[in-house]
Amino acid sequence: MWIVAGLAVVVACVAGIAAYWLVRRLTEPTGTLGVPDAIKLSIAILTVFGAVLAGVYAYRKQRIAEGDAHRADATQFADRYSTAAGQLGHEGPAVRLAGVYAMARLADDWGEQRQVCVDVLCAYLRMPYEWNPESDQYEKGEREVRQTVIQVIRDHLQESREESSWSTCALDFTRATFDGGDFSGCRFRGSVSFADADFVGDLISFDGAGFLDGAVTFHGARFGPGTVTFNDAQFQGGTVSFDEARFSGSALSFCGALLGAGDITFHHASLSGGTLAMDEARFSGSTVGFDYAQFSNATVTFNRTRLDDGSLAFPRARFTGGTLSFDHAHFAGGAVALDDAEFTGGTVTFYAAGFDGGNVTFDYGQFTDSTVTFHHGRFNGGTVSLGHARFSGGLVSFVRAQMNGGQVALSDAQFSGTNTRWGRLQPPEDGTG
Repeated sequence: MWIVAGLAVVVACVAGIAAYWLVRRLTEPTGTLGVPDAIKLSIAILTVFGAVLAGVYAYRKQRIAEGDAHRADATQFADRYSTAAGQLGHEGPAVRLAGVYAMARLADDWGEQRQVCVDVLCAYLRMPYEWNPESDQYEKGEREVRQTVIQVIRDHLQESREESSWSTCALDFTRATFDGGDFSGCRFRGSVSFADADFVGDLISFDGAGFLDGAVTFHGARFGPGTVTFNDAQFQGGTVSFDEARFSGSALSFCGALLGAGDITFHHASLSGGTLAMDEARFSGSTVGFDYAQFSNATVTFNRTRLDDGSLAFPRARFTGGTLSFDHAHFAGGAVALDDAEFTGGTVTFYAAGFDGGNVTFDYGQFTDSTVTFHHGRFNGGTVSLGHARFSGGLVSFVRAQMNGGQVALSDAQFSGTNTRWGRLQPPEDGTG
């Protein structure tokens, strides 16, 4: 300390002499300053110089203090993270419940690593889980822990305050098992994946309570502009509800999904300018309902889908522009019902679709300047019905369709200014058939 102090005094003296010499040297030709004035000016220069050094030192000291505080906070957060993670891996369900809340609280406080904390909670749902109480591997209390994880995530996705909202976080539920959950009113602004997820259980509703047990619901949720995927998911006994959900420019994908006895509902949902894809999905007893749904310039695809049983229902749905596609789909059973649906300026295509059974109905549908095509379709069984449908303008085409069986029913269908191409079909008389 004394050595540093001595060096500081020496440096100050040297700086003072140098400043005095510089001032005298600059003023000697003019003689404007005397010795006292030169000394005063030198002291002023040294004062300014010292103030600058003091400011730099204070700033540096503050940065060091902030760094120490940040490191202390990081250490504290790391300790909290380790504790919460340890609780989540505990054998006791009560301790795991505490770990869920601890991890959620840490995510709120630790903005820099919020995504990591959310990833841990999502990873918990991806862990192997036996949901059947009759199974030997069923663990009491585990369902309550998992439902709490879903509830915590749901609450933060509903949060309007930016500092505590998780809506921008990526949510990875790949291969997770859901035997219940409520995502009502959530806001998804990041990517969400339900790929290979399993949805099991039954729907139990408590009217007015705002909670649906045994179902995964997205009632009133808003999606966009992120991507939500259910690729290769399996729906066997559960219900997934998107009722009154709003999709704006977003993509919702069920490609390759297996739909057994589970139901998916989009009642009163609205899809504007986005994409809903169920390509290569397989329907075996499931029902997908789009009752009163509205599609505006949207793309809805069921390409290469196989319908063995169950149904796709669009009663009173409204399509404005966009495309509804069943290209290369295979209908062996079940039903696709677009009864009472309204199409304005859009396209409905069944290119190279195979009809071996089941029913595809457009009964009482209204088509205005729309295009409906069955190009290269193969009719071996089942029924395609356009009974009582009303066509105004647009195009209806069966060009290159192969009629080996089945039935295309056009009873009381009306065509006004519509370009009709029947291909190998027998055209109806007087606009009906």
